[in-house]
Amino acid sequence: MQDLSSFAITRKWPAQHPDRLQLYSLATPNGVKVSIALEELGLPYEAHKVSFETNDQMSPEFLSLNPNNKIPAILDPSGPGGTPLALFESGAILLYLAEKTGQLLPTEPARRYAAIQWLMFQMGGVGPMFGQLGFFHKFAGKDYEDKRPLQRYVAESKRLLGVLNLHLQGKAWMMGADYSMADIAIFPWVRNLVGFYGAGALVEIEKYPEVTRVLAAFVARPAVVRGLAVPA
Repeated sequence: MQDLSSFAITRKWPAQHPDRLQLYSLATPNGVKVSIALEELGLPYEAHKVSFETNDQMSPEFLSLNPNNKIPAILDPSGPGGTPLALFESGAILLYLAEKTGQLLPTEPARRYAAIQWLMFQMGGVGPMFGQLGFFHKFAGKDYEDKRPLQRYVAESKRLLGVLNLHLQGKAWMMGADYSMADIAIFPWVRNLVGFYGAGALVEIEKYPEVTRVLAAFVARPAVVRGLAVPA
């Protein structure tokens, strides 16, 4: 059994099962990407809630693992070479888990990079743009008198949804018949956009039937259902 006591984060969130991968997260779109991936892969893990209400993400213990003070982050006691690995950034974590298990990414190089490009599409486009739309539509930004920022992010979110809608025509998932980390990266954000942010009407989500079709298939997966509830 690995000794994780040298990692400061375990002082605030002690590992009850130090032989399992430790997940530090919250049920946000970025957070559930990793819990969904872990559930899909069947990897044993222990989840720890990083509460924004108490600024856990700014604690010295969390910053020792992720100096960027964002969730999720992981501590894998069985990292490369059998040594513990601490890792942050959800996209990097998804790629690591795929490499670790040999699952949820195509093995053929061209298709593998095609899947990675859609993962990066989420990291660089879908996540930031949908997140900004949420701020200006649901949170403090909604009170701004100047509505140009909201209009900007609505327009860009529609553009991104259009890209997805076109790509998904005739496909079950982002990579065709193969469910992958690209789907796990993208669809928690689509779900959040129309659900938690309540922006479905704002972006006219009905104009993107391929996106809503795949979103429905995504949220119906048992591992997704479980992953969306982590950490409790």
